[in-house]
Amino acid sequence: MLGLSLNKVRQMLRDGQLIAVRRDGELVVPADFLGKDGVIKGLAGTITVLSDSGFTRTEMLRWLFSEDESLPGVTPINALRTSHGTEVKRRAQAMAF
Repeated sequence: MLGLSLNKVRQMLRDGQLIAVRRDGELVVPADFLGKDGVIKGLAGTITVLSDSGFTRTEMLRWLFSEDESLPGVTPINALRTSHGTEVKRRAQAMAF
């Protein structure tokens, strides 16, 4: 879907630009992380903020897909998909304290 080599995607995973989950032994990237132009804007920055706050990758995924009525789009990932990255990152930063 990204039009990138498997090695490039693996590098993005190692660099913290993407998160994958293991399904039936295969690493898969949630489809909600991708838009028509590639990885959705703001995802890599949000992953960095969450990582710096001590979140594990599993905790990051749970948070990104958890409902938050105060966000436009109801979940952080949907808010990112609708160009509300600033609000998502603010909430992620606030959780670090």
